[in-house]
Amino acid sequence: MRALTVEIQNARGRILCSTIFRPCGKKLLAKGHQLTDDDVLLLQTEGLDQVWVTELEEGEVSEDDAVIQIAGAVGCGSLELRFAPGGRANLFTTEPSCVLVDDELLRQLNCTASVVIATLTNYTYAAAGVRIATVKSAPFAVPSLQIEALLSMLKERGPLLQARPVRSPSLGVLYTDPANGDKARQQLESVVRQKVERFAGLRRFAATCVEEEAAAARALDAMLRYRPTAILVASTTAPSGPDDAVGRAMLRIGCHIERFMAPVEPGNLLLLGYKDETPIVSAPACFRSPKINIVDQVLPPILSRYRVSGWEIACLGHGGLLA
Repeated sequence: MRALTVEIQNARGRILCSTIFRPCGKKLLAKGHQLTDDDVLLLQTEGLDQVWVTELEEGEVSEDDAVIQIAGAVGCGSLELRFAPGGRANLFTTEPSCVLVDDELLRQLNCTASVVIATLTNYTYAAAGVRIATVKSAPFAVPSLQIEALLSMLKERGPLLQARPVRSPSLGVLYTDPANGDKARQQLESVVRQKVERFAGLRRFAATCVEEEAAAARALDAMLRYRPTAILVASTTAPSGPDDAVGRAMLRIGCHIERFMAPVEPGNLLLLGYKDETPIVSAPACFRSPKINIVDQVLPPILSRYRVSGWEIACLGHGGLLA
């Protein structure tokens, strides 16, 4: 890219190096704007004879073209692209969604000095119309080889970001207590309600039982017949591991135990299992307070029917100290 001063009549198609203001201080044309025939006429009307512009050299693409190419390959799912002046594009959700981000790929893409990408945090729940990512290019021009390298990474690794829709979710909540399940519901239901009310269109149903293996297994089995998107177990006790009553009940009905313990505080004693494709989450002590905890982190992906793995839970330690 090279900068030069040209006569106004020769400026069509070139890119402004600096913003042009009227004598009163009002902005006329912004830096980075590609001049059209109408712009040239406007500048002549304003009394300008020359203008400072940039000219693309061989092997370069304009900032807007760079962003169009990268932003079009960055994401997938329920999102739309909105382009903005000055080499920028924003990605917005088109319906309630869980934002999934490949953190490692994001770091690699951002190592270039040509284009940078910012996203919401992985597992964020976003309502419709929320900006979930922005793509910004270096001013004026970007080497085409760098754009090709970024596109090659995205093609090889897949999209950086996914807006995974949360459609018609349903949630079963099993309240358990060693003596009386109704006691657990009385103590914990208000917090459960606060944690799930942000999910648009969520259908919720509940059951109670004594926290004992056979009783919990029967209750979980009965809830599964309604085919919920997920099941939460809200207990008044803090188990020592999967061998306690809730974990044994999950195994009894044929659950695969995906993960015990999360590097998140509050929420260390998370127990995540799957009965076929239905996730069952036990998170003791996470329903006593509305403060952010592990339940708030895993609800968006599981309600979007994304299968959270034990490895992904293990990766939550960076930033896992929530309170």
